[in-house]
Amino acid sequence: MKVVAITSCATGIAHTYMAAEAIKTECKKRGYECKVETQGALGIENRLRDSDIKSADLIIFANDVQISKASRFDAYKDKIKKCTPHEVIKNPSIIFE
Repeated sequence: MKVVAITSCATGIAHTYMAAEAIKTECKKRGYECKVETQGALGIENRLRDSDIKSADLIIFANDVQISKASRFDAYKDKIKKCTPHEVIKNPSIIFE
């Protein structure tokens, strides 16, 4: 399974990166391929390519604030799972429920 994710929080610091790590760790535990784009205080980091998004089986939006360039995902709305950074940090398996 291939998972891509975008994380962002209100301040763009701690929870953005903690959520990214939680998602990567959970995917690694399950043997899934994973790529995470963070949208924090430093802007967009590890930007997902169009090919990453297209080939993903699951797209995670772990965000408290609007995601930048969200239109990239319009054609894949059926693959998107939404949660908050806090939820995914507290219980990373939520992304697969």
